[in-house]
Amino acid sequence: MDISTQDAPVPPPTTQTAEQKRAARGATRPGDRIFLGLSRGSGILLLVIMAAIAVFLTYRAVLAISEDEANFLTAFEWEANADPPKFGIAVLAYGTVISSIIAMVIAVPISVGIALFITHYAPRRIGGLISYVIDLLAAVPSIVYGLWGALVLVPNMDGLFGWLDSYFGWTGVFDWQGGPARSLFTVGILLAIMILPIVTNVSREVFRQAPQMHQEAALALGATRWEVIRMSVLPFGRSGVISASMLGLGRALGETMAVATVLSPSFLIETSLLDPGGGTFAQNIASKFGEATETGRDALIASGLVLFVITLLVNGAARAIIARRKEYSGANA
Repeated sequence: MDISTQDAPVPPPTTQTAEQKRAARGATRPGDRIFLGLSRGSGILLLVIMAAIAVFLTYRAVLAISEDEANFLTAFEWEANADPPKFGIAVLAYGTVISSIIAMVIAVPISVGIALFITHYAPRRIGGLISYVIDLLAAVPSIVYGLWGALVLVPNMDGLFGWLDSYFGWTGVFDWQGGPARSLFTVGILLAIMILPIVTNVSREVFRQAPQMHQEAALALGATRWEVIRMSVLPFGRSGVISASMLGLGRALGETMAVATVLSPSFLIETSLLDPGGGTFAQNIASKFGEATETGRDALIASGLVLFVITLLVNGAARAIIARRKEYSGANA
């Protein structure tokens, strides 16, 4: 008998379990469809808003730069209301970047140390009290920080400036010739105080999520508390600390009133960080927008576009760093 002519065996009919049927019905429920639409619409709306902001800033920036008689990227002056207008962002870009770097160098190590102390060293009651104080600092308005900086911080910086000049003045970066401490270094310290609560709170929550089994295993093998933190907690929380730092950097880059209250603005780039003067994008926009002409407003918007691009680049770099270290992310732990 020809085997090829035989009928092929018919597989038994597949039957869905009760859970599979409920899942299939749930995928088409009105609530799920509404939630999917809202979620998708929110994401699309965010992209539209970002694109609208970029288009608006670019359009007004092109209008301003087309009338600029100076080099927009390298000029050391801001006479946007003059005829013809002359303005450049060299001093503003330098001041924004330098003050933010100073703030990050000071704030991030202190914030990580506070977060580790709260989560792994301090008794519960003391840790809760410190967390409460940190939360209060995050709620203080920026203008209050600015007034405190102008009335308390600036008059009491002479000792620190003198010490830096005595031991590090030979570098030129910390050379101090006297005068009020309304400099980029003072602004960096004030910004560090302002972003410290943000970095601390996010880092604290990330460290609390570190796997307890990993820590107990390290302790069982004879590791000290610091070795447990170094081998288990910090690798787990590395991407979270980077994200927290980027949040703090975003506030430092865009801070306005506190910087405008403390800084003595000038369109000069000083070699020493202790010399008064300098400027930032946000401070310049806040101080000059009220008296600006139409061309002056376009020039300020053009500087805002540069700040917008810097912020996007910083966030993109942070995302790239986190993506390269996925093995340390909490999702993959």
